[in-house]
Amino acid sequence: MTTKDIKFLEIRYLRGPNIWTYRPVIEAIVDIGDLEDFPSNTLPGFVDRLKGFLPSLIEHRCSYGERGGFLRRLEEGTWPGHILEHVSLELQNLAGMPGGFGKARQTSLRGVYKVVIRAWHEEVTRACLEAGRELVMAAIEDTPFAVAATVERLRDMAERKLLGPSTGCIVEAATSKARRIPAIRMLADGNLVQLGYGARSRRIWTAETDRTSAIAETISRDKDLTKTLLQACGVPVPEGRLVDGPADAWEAANDIGFPVVVKPYDGNHGRGVFTNLMTRDEVEAAYAAAIEEGSGVIVERFVRGSEHRLLVVGGKLIAAARGETAAVIGDGQSTINELIDRQINSDPRRGAAEEFPLDVIILGENAVALHEVARQGFTPESVPADGREVLVIRTGNHTCDITDVVHPETADTVSLAARIVGLDIAGVDLVCEDISRPLDKQRGAIVEVNAGPGLLMHLKPANGEARPVGRAIVEHLFPEGDDGRVPVVGVTGSFGKTRVCHLIARLLSLSGKYTGMACSDGLYLDRRQAEKGDCATWEAANRILLNRAIEAAVFENGSDAILGEGLAYDRCQVGVVTNVAIERHTGRFYIETPEQVFNVLRTQIDLVLPRGVAVLNAGEPMLVEMAALCDGEVIYFALDPELPVIVEHREQGKRAVIVRHEQIMLARGNDEVPLASLIDIPLSEGGRVKAQVENVLAAIGAAWALGISPDVMRTGIETFFVE
Repeated sequence: MTTKDIKFLEIRYLRGPNIWTYRPVIEAIVDIGDLEDFPSNTLPGFVDRLKGFLPSLIEHRCSYGERGGFLRRLEEGTWPGHILEHVSLELQNLAGMPGGFGKARQTSLRGVYKVVIRAWHEEVTRACLEAGRELVMAAIEDTPFAVAATVERLRDMAERKLLGPSTGCIVEAATSKARRIPAIRMLADGNLVQLGYGARSRRIWTAETDRTSAIAETISRDKDLTKTLLQACGVPVPEGRLVDGPADAWEAANDIGFPVVVKPYDGNHGRGVFTNLMTRDEVEAAYAAAIEEGSGVIVERFVRGSEHRLLVVGGKLIAAARGETAAVIGDGQSTINELIDRQINSDPRRGAAEEFPLDVIILGENAVALHEVARQGFTPESVPADGREVLVIRTGNHTCDITDVVHPETADTVSLAARIVGLDIAGVDLVCEDISRPLDKQRGAIVEVNAGPGLLMHLKPANGEARPVGRAIVEHLFPEGDDGRVPVVGVTGSFGKTRVCHLIARLLSLSGKYTGMACSDGLYLDRRQAEKGDCATWEAANRILLNRAIEAAVFENGSDAILGEGLAYDRCQVGVVTNVAIERHTGRFYIETPEQVFNVLRTQIDLVLPRGVAVLNAGEPMLVEMAALCDGEVIYFALDPELPVIVEHREQGKRAVIVRHEQIMLARGNDEVPLASLIDIPLSEGGRVKAQVENVLAAIGAAWALGISPDVMRTGIETFFVE
């Protein structure tokens, strides 16, 4: 009996850099069974059915590097593991995520493949992988597959699970090649993100930061207090006051003069804001709706003109958008509800998810829009005459970028408003007829100052230039030259990793840095064991990176952790590989050959920053070969100072840690500086235990790379005792 099936033997989430890529991936071990004998070109009708399910596969370039390259591979014949990779990536694309990296590689077992795809979110990517398997099987078996429903389900999941657009643009700017600031998502399904590591990190939650004062945010929610503070400092605001009931609202309106605005005093996002009110019925109805959106109501002067949203970051105007009205045109046959769906909600910029710059308008759920329609004498089921315009939304719809025409005085005024409230990032709403003129020349006014402003209107304006608001926020948090990193040291190899980690951590502590360490015998915070047991894990390392007391971090990375979890940090200042014993790394995770072991251990060296250092054992040919992969400097260590690789390295003026005449020497080019005698290093037992001498050399190489002084290094190794 033959079985043409695709089965998942294992699915693992590699949450950080791994043997495949710098980014998180899902790695699936897939058994295609008898399909190993049936490449795509031998399955009747399969290729056409697959193209029918996913026509967009034509965009996949595959190994040919050209549009349609993957379809060409299908016609020529390729195997289900490779097909599953591309189908899963395309489902991610259709769900709103860049497909990105993918690989399919055969293992030593017949019909068993590793299929790897970029994971933007573990749960979402797993779902895409599983749906991909179902789609491929449907194409093989010639059965129906609900592509549209599947994509909609995946898109909905992605919208709920992935970072929102405001947070996402900040993270993208931080992690760009220009800045290389690491990011850690602190909540699996939330927008709380840490940028940077340890003591040099900052935190964001959408467009709020750890610099956003709780007092300032509270002030911004209290519209009456905000207006009082602004007015006291000479910032133009509309006249008005807090009212305590419908009758008081009408009295306030008469005192102020018509038209007026009625709005919640602690509302947000424009909910419950009624403008251009002229009659008692309008004012009292607006009061009833506004009180539902907040704990109080303000009545104030109606300011003529368009509503504008200006984004202030760190005291500077970064972007500005103008609000537009939304209206429908009657055809003499359709109801207002039908016209809204056809003429307004059909706009692709409108949607319920956060990624859409404009909201869907549903009259029954939008009191302000319903009021606007009613004041024109209509209900949602009314049928306007052919050609009759019906205003639906008077304010909002900030889709037109006008940053370049904001008058400098107005830019200064909104910056002052943000500072008065105390917000480092603020969305300032103002109303005026001409944003290119000063406010006081046209009775314009600031009507609100908001914390945590949405950024999408500036990222995807309908008209005008998109603004790099994420970059501006990153520059506010991390001035040029600040990458938010503390020194991170990663140690891998076959033997001695734990001992080397302890030595490096001790030297860092002696140099004055509060050091965290996660290794196979525990988790340590500045030489205090905070947790026992094996902590050479992603989870333990991540906890250290999130700890804002940490000034330096040391991590042990065994091959099983690299293969089974990925590394917790994106890049490191120092990467150490102690030694290699091939047999210590084979037999698990389908690792069988020296070449595969090389690819596992090189992961640590791939992560060394361009200004960082790889510390490698010059006595191991495999590690010498690895040196060429390092983006930064290489420091070799060796017991034999005459090894050809050491001699050549030093001839190039580079650094090495060696032993000569029973002395540890710091060598650079032709210079050698004695550091310590082996007889004075307890760990080496007078130099008799060669493996421990190598451990000391590796630790000294890392300390040298970190700029720790020779005196501290000497003291550290001479006073290090094994407990």
